[in-house]
Amino acid sequence: MKNRKKALLLGAGMLVAGSLLSACSSHKEDPNTVSVGVMAGPEEQLMEVAKQVAMQRYHLNVKIIQFNDYVSPNSALADGSIDSNAFQHLPYLKATEQSRGYHFVPVGKTFIYPIGGFSSRYKSMNQLPDGATIAVPNDPSNEARSLLILAKAGLIKLSDPNSPTASLSDITDNPHHFHFDELDAAQLPRALSDVDLAFITNTYAQPAGLTLNDALIREGADSPYVNLFVVRQGEQNEEKIHHLVEAFQTEAVAERAQQLFHGGAIPGWK
Repeated sequence: MKNRKKALLLGAGMLVAGSLLSACSSHKEDPNTVSVGVMAGPEEQLMEVAKQVAMQRYHLNVKIIQFNDYVSPNSALADGSIDSNAFQHLPYLKATEQSRGYHFVPVGKTFIYPIGGFSSRYKSMNQLPDGATIAVPNDPSNEARSLLILAKAGLIKLSDPNSPTASLSDITDNPHHFHFDELDAAQLPRALSDVDLAFITNTYAQPAGLTLNDALIREGADSPYVNLFVVRQGEQNEEKIHHLVEAFQTEAVAERAQQLFHGGAIPGWK
C-alpha cells in the first residue's frame, strides 16, 4: 500500500513537472508574446506606450516586468524568466557579463539618460567647498560616469580620463580633497541631505522630483551611455524581439519621454 502511494505521488509529481516544463516551453515559443524587464517608474511608463504600439502594429502582446534594482533584470534574463530587458548601457552590460559570465546580445537602443550631480546645500559647483562629501553610485559603470564628469570639469584627475570603468582607485589627483561615498543607486536620492553632492541617474532622480535642470553638473547629449534592449545570445533574430524594438523606437514613445523627463531623456536611435 505504501509503495502504491509512493508511485502515485511520484506520478503526480512527474505530471506537475511536465506541465510546468510544457508551460515554460510554450511561453518561450509563443511568437505573439514577449516579456521585457524595465525599471519601475517612468521607464515602465515608456514601455507601456511601446506595448500599445506593438499590439496595434504587430498584434504582439508585451508583458512588462518591473524591477527596482540594476542586478535583478539581468539575473531574470539569464534564468529565462524574461525574454529581454531594457535598462542598461553598454559599459554596464560588459562589466556585468565579465563578472557574472552572462552571454547577452544588445539588439536596439532606447534612451540616453544623462546622470547629474545634485545638491540640497549648494546652488552651483563653485560653492562646493574643499573637503566636500560626494556620493556616487556603487555600480562600476555609473561610478565611472560620475568620476568622468568631475574629471572633465577639472575637479579631479584620473589615470585614464576616458575610461568607462574608472573607479575611485583611478583618481590620481584630488586637489579639493573631496571625500567619496559609494552607495547603491536607489539610495542616492535619500542620501541627498546627508552629503554635499550626489550623482543620481535619471531612473531615480525623476521619481524623487529631480530633473536635469536641478543638477549642478551633468552629462551632455554626447554621452556614450545609451540604454539598450538586451536578449540572450542566440535569440537576437527572433521576429518578436525585432517588433518589440521597433514598437519602442517610435515618435509616440519619444513624445512620452519628453513629457516625463522634460529633456532628460534623449532618444538614442535617432
